[in-house]
Amino acid sequence: MDLKEKLVSSFLAFENKVDLDAYAHDVRSEAIKIFEQKGFPSKRDEAWKYTSLNSVLKEDYSVFPKQENALEYHQVKHYLIHDIDTYKIIFIDGKYSSHLSETTHEGIDVCLMSAALSKPKYQLIIENYFNKAAEQDSLSALNTAFSQEGAYIHIPKNKIVEKPIQIIHFSTGDESAIMLQPRNLIVVDENSHVQIIERHQSLTDNPVLTNSVTEIFTNKRAIVDYYKIQNDKETASLIDNTFIKQKRESIASVHTFAFGGKLTRNNLNFYQNGERIDSTLKGITIIGNKQHVDHNTLVHHIEPNCESHQDYKGIFGDRATGVFNGKVVVEKEAQKTNAFQANNNILVSDKATINTKPQLEIFADDVKCSHGCTIGQLDESAMFYMRSRGIPEKEARALLMFAFSNNVLESVKIPQLKQRITKIIAKKLGVNIGFDL
Repeated sequence: MDLKEKLVSSFLAFENKVDLDAYAHDVRSEAIKIFEQKGFPSKRDEAWKYTSLNSVLKEDYSVFPKQENALEYHQVKHYLIHDIDTYKIIFIDGKYSSHLSETTHEGIDVCLMSAALSKPKYQLIIENYFNKAAEQDSLSALNTAFSQEGAYIHIPKNKIVEKPIQIIHFSTGDESAIMLQPRNLIVVDENSHVQIIERHQSLTDNPVLTNSVTEIFTNKRAIVDYYKIQNDKETASLIDNTFIKQKRESIASVHTFAFGGKLTRNNLNFYQNGERIDSTLKGITIIGNKQHVDHNTLVHHIEPNCESHQDYKGIFGDRATGVFNGKVVVEKEAQKTNAFQANNNILVSDKATINTKPQLEIFADDVKCSHGCTIGQLDESAMFYMRSRGIPEKEARALLMFAFSNNVLESVKIPQLKQRITKIIAKKLGVNIGFDL
């Protein structure tokens, strides 16, 4: 049987063994019907025109791990931002690792989705927020149907979380091929502030398919800084669905650093429900070989006096393929909107490909909106200038590429994370540069 049939046939047994409240059961039952009707997206769908899942779906994935695995700290330390104090929610093959994690209920909730879905004390938050931002597309519905584990973060009013939160999913390779479906729910109440770092990491070369959904709610005057590190092995594929609902005067930013994986699809959706909201979407993509990264973004301006800023940089080598499909929708009532969108790309190989389609849909008449994209190669005159000053060609190319991506890096607000990303970029470019941007 194919993967769709395997998932649908597995749902009933999975549903019967999971301890959830009645509301969550109803949501999941409806979700599997949506997935069964729609199936996996194909290139016939406009939103997936340049991204095919065929090569990913042909694997015989294990839908549920057969056993729980343990990892020692020294085995995964390299993948953590370990030089600062953080809360940590760590999963191994979809199962929570208590000895690697550091959670809390002291003034804030940084804990597990499974606990929130099953315990009565979280019922009010679950009923008000769970599955209230995610769209009913087939992949989000599939995740909802099998949602059991992930991160649950609730920051009450007037709280500044003193240290960042790391959400990390490891796959060990004990299964010949595995499919993971983590579900994160993040609710940040009025006047609160949180920083979150998320990573999916395979530890072996066995195929992994991750279909992740994250719902983020930023209430009045809340601030959320979210960072995604995507630097996985070339046998791992990630479909990342993130939905953010913002209320009045809130600020939400998502930085996506896509450096690895076989196929990566980022569906990032912002919904502005209130005035004086600020949304920021930034990303750096550096890939080679036959890697494929697709950024699909939406910012929906619903009310007046709001801003959004999108800035995505891409560097593509070998036979890599990049896709950017960014949409900004400005409703008639959303006067005085300021929306900016840019996608700039460098092709360092004549066999690399980029498909980019920035879009504006504006129904208001008093707005300031702009979009644009560029596709090109490194500036040869700049290369000549640097070579004439004694800089070797390889280092000159790396410096130009660092400069190209610098305006994305400079908005990272966690210095240690910025240093880590800088080192990853240097490694991807094959150089050792002795300074931080």
